[in-house]
Amino acid sequence: MRTATIHRETGETNISVTLNIDGSGRYEGTTGIGFFDHMMNLLARHSGMDIRLSCTGDLYVDNHHTIEDLGITLGDAFLKALGDKKGIRRYGCFFCPMDETLSRIVLDLSGRPYFVYDVHIPVERIGDFETEMTREFFLAFAMHGMMNLHMACLYGENGHHIVESLFKGIGHALKEAVTVEGDTVLSTKGVL
Repeated sequence: MRTATIHRETGETNISVTLNIDGSGRYEGTTGIGFFDHMMNLLARHSGMDIRLSCTGDLYVDNHHTIEDLGITLGDAFLKALGDKKGIRRYGCFFCPMDETLSRIVLDLSGRPYFVYDVHIPVERIGDFETEMTREFFLAFAMHGMMNLHMACLYGENGHHIVESLFKGIGHALKEAVTVEGDTVLSTKGVL
């Protein structure tokens, strides 16, 4: 079973994440940010992973420390749960429509982190969520999950729809990439 628990405590946050890659898409816990809980629930549901978290942060300052540190912690848990990556498809791609919005998510669980983000969100906030933190969460997740992640919103107008399409889309792309279909590493190097 591909599971991991990671705890991260700093002067700004205290976060624990338990991740089960082969779960049933359940999300438990709260980030303290209502809209971001909605996004984490979508990520769990659409990836099929179980995500359980305990998260406290200095939200009286802003969202930054909490969301970035959650991306770091979730990325660390994802990488640990993947193990040696033997047999996984490695690559994932998904185009996610959400009403007027269409996003494209492409990723490679290569072990060589890189992040490309071509997304414009036309509003600064959705509820208590600061939309610029969308990029910071995915950047932290990609770097700590050691993945090459390319995200683009091809078109869209509604900020809620744009962010939601990114979270649903990465869920489906991750589900494809972690699917086990063999017993060797998909690399001529023999490791990822």
